[in-house]
Amino acid sequence: MSDQQAIETENKHPDPEKLSAAMAEIAEKSQRLVSEFLAKQAEDPEISDPDPLNIGSAFAELTTHMMQNPVKLVEAQMELWQQYYTLWHNTTLRMMGEEAEPVVSPQKGDRRFRDEAWENNELFDFIKQSYLLSSQWMQNVVHDVDGLDDKTAQKVEFYTRQFVDAISPTNFLMTNPEVIRTTIESGGENLLKGLQNLLEDLERGKGKLQIRMTDLDAFKVGENVATTEGSVVGKTPLMELLQYKPSTDKVAKRPLVIVPPWINKYYILDLRLENSFIKWAVDQGHTVFVLSWVNPDSELAEKSFEDYAKEGVLAALDMIEQATGENEVNAIGYCLGGTLLASTLAYMAKTGDDRVKSATFLTTLTDFEKSGELSVFVDDEQIKSLEHKMSKEGYLDGRDMSMSFNMLRANDLIWSFVVSNYMLG
Repeated sequence: MSDQQAIETENKHPDPEKLSAAMAEIAEKSQRLVSEFLAKQAEDPEISDPDPLNIGSAFAELTTHMMQNPVKLVEAQMELWQQYYTLWHNTTLRMMGEEAEPVVSPQKGDRRFRDEAWENNELFDFIKQSYLLSSQWMQNVVHDVDGLDDKTAQKVEFYTRQFVDAISPTNFLMTNPEVIRTTIESGGENLLKGLQNLLEDLERGKGKLQIRMTDLDAFKVGENVATTEGSVVGKTPLMELLQYKPSTDKVAKRPLVIVPPWINKYYILDLRLENSFIKWAVDQGHTVFVLSWVNPDSELAEKSFEDYAKEGVLAALDMIEQATGENEVNAIGYCLGGTLLASTLAYMAKTGDDRVKSATFLTTLTDFEKSGELSVFVDDEQIKSLEHKMSKEGYLDGRDMSMSFNMLRANDLIWSFVVSNYMLG
């Protein structure tokens, strides 16, 4: 549908009875959430850390170094104004019916501006290019500031990008053509549904915004997750050991043990039959064992990384020998489970334990000296903040960790869902 057609579309009026019922439900949920929030504040009078990510000091240091070279800042400002002047000129030409090349274009793969109105409509094209010019200017200004150490520079650039992503015109009702068009066509029902989605996400997150990224009822055990038939053959306080029998007549003598991460568990390795790694392995004649980690609670607060090695990997090797009579295995470590496996193998080498005959690592990091943008979440101040938070509950809430990972790809894993869930409904 073109922009003109959207404007000419007859406004749809929502059903008054449905609207009233929806507003009553929203009011009830809102009141309950506010009451629960205030109750929690009363129970925990301690003031939380206002800057747990230690962002303020990084930007304070940035400002100090930038002021030592004001000429560079002025030059950047003048360049921005020159680009804006060209944009205003080109937009005027387009409004007069003439052709004009864009001053700036979205990067390849940027899906935020895929709606045709961002290019075909002069106003939205101006908004888009203004944002791109400003965002590029901000990121260029904080890049390569003289005298800034590498770690601080990385943190400044990372959080500048977070700010730039957050202020994108696609994230706001009145500057997103798709949302405006949908609002006109639905008579505002999308915004009402979006508000309901927002309250549901706040309710599910117990006051914290827990953005829904998938249909929470879409996965059913045995149908499209955990589809391969297996059984529990042993357990420790930290895990259950699952065994999957081979589907072939000819069976490999040496079992295969998989050590997954204890964050997203093993499920990604056993979804549907068509793409299950575990199903593929048993079809190749392997007797497969998988560690299924428990969700920790306060009772496991004293458990350490060493316990995950002893009550996880090493305990699994003992259980496998009891179940099969074999004391030699091939091992696979996945993600953080691979880091645990590598550390355990180092310990086993030191103690002369050679039960693991081969080890394969999938997306595993063993050298954390250069861990990429994840390092922006690790410094002395943030570790102290995490330790303080974990001292209360005894564990780190998975929602806190998921937000860190989502921030690495904020446009795809945060803002696209904000637009889809809360504005498009």
